[in-house]
Amino acid sequence: MSKHIHILGICGTFMGGLALIARELGYRVSGSDANVYPPMSTQLEASGITLHEGYDPSVLDPEPDLVIVGNAMTRGNAVIEALLNSTVPYTSGPEWLGREVLRDRWVLAVAGTHGKTTTSSILAWMLECAGLEPGFLIGGVTANFGVSARLGQAPFFVIEADEYDTAFFDKRSKFIHYHPRTLIFNNLEFDHADIFDSLADIERQFHHLIRILPSQGLVIYPAETSSVERVLAKGVWSDTLSFGPSKEASWVYSWKDRVQGQFAIESESGRFPGDSALRGDYNLSNITAAMLAARHAGVQPEVALAAVQSFRNTKRRQEVLFDKAGITVVDDFAHHPTAIEVTLAGLRDQYPGRRLLLVLEPRSNTMRMGIHADTLAEATRLADERFWLTSPQLKWALTPERAQGLVFPNSDALIVGLLPHIVPGDVIVCMSNGDFQGFKPKLLTALEERYV
Repeated sequence: MSKHIHILGICGTFMGGLALIARELGYRVSGSDANVYPPMSTQLEASGITLHEGYDPSVLDPEPDLVIVGNAMTRGNAVIEALLNSTVPYTSGPEWLGREVLRDRWVLAVAGTHGKTTTSSILAWMLECAGLEPGFLIGGVTANFGVSARLGQAPFFVIEADEYDTAFFDKRSKFIHYHPRTLIFNNLEFDHADIFDSLADIERQFHHLIRILPSQGLVIYPAETSSVERVLAKGVWSDTLSFGPSKEASWVYSWKDRVQGQFAIESESGRFPGDSALRGDYNLSNITAAMLAARHAGVQPEVALAAVQSFRNTKRRQEVLFDKAGITVVDDFAHHPTAIEVTLAGLRDQYPGRRLLLVLEPRSNTMRMGIHADTLAEATRLADERFWLTSPQLKWALTPERAQGLVFPNSDALIVGLLPHIVPGDVIVCMSNGDFQGFKPKLLTALEERYV
């Protein structure tokens, strides 16, 4: 009989992807989570994985062969206390993945504050289109593959390399366990204020990652980015390759036609044109980084950029939820001022001449703590109108003056307040890294009733 793994916190994107890979390897997999709901629950159940809602210690009877503990689990949780009082072996998700899957693979890791999911998805698709059938574990359901993770064929494995901590018993960043050969170091800003005290703390974790890269490895990084340069100045023992819009970069990207999505990437090796449905400078940066990582794995730039033409973005990354009666609703995951600003700039390119109505929920731990409270309004300046959803979890006062927009206490009030402002031609942009308190399905229903 196959060995039994039980996963605590299984419905998160990382742990859910881990469960799918464990199932592919032949393990019998079950899992627990505080909230078991689609689409992750249906994806897991379709793979033969048994799910338990809640964290009752009974999931340890009979004892599994191994428990994998998600980083949302804390001391005091009943199942964690039962686990520690037992003799059942346990480990973290990143450590298990590094030991059981990544140890013998060529790991291509995508790290940085912003763009990890999109860049990882583009890179995996480039390798797929080159016939390499990569494995991957990405923090979202990729539209091209339809799943967030798969084992794939050796040697290549693409992973979204998160700097968040590993588990309650291992406070190192997750990416320390991955041992990449190819590293995209996309950008670096202050985030995750619940576990990091400063940008310097985060830079230290990235330096630890750089220290374990092989000398035959490659670090791909954006030129003229001070935080990244500070990390590299602490020491780098691998090859490096810079990219960016500046001539100071080794590889330079530029738009030929922003509206049509036509661009070019060039270096001393040549000039490589491409086109994409993705818009915005940040997406062109992501494409360039992915192309350079694919090139390190042996994929020619022409092949990699041809794959971009058929790339479909991950869910909740500028995902169009509604496009009828001249009204478009776009869903995006952005939850940091920089990500909000660059996403709005990209949407300006994609929808020229149309009004942008931004609906935003400050939902991440960092947002709730108020770290970005005084920079949020400036980050939203490209929106024509702003509508904010607050919650009791916010530790700061989200006032209309501070938000430079309308503020609502719940999703029902937000719907009532938003609808009179919508006219045909508008693009409504929804930004949150959570469920938006059920706002989005309510909005789509209201738009269907009013305009269709």
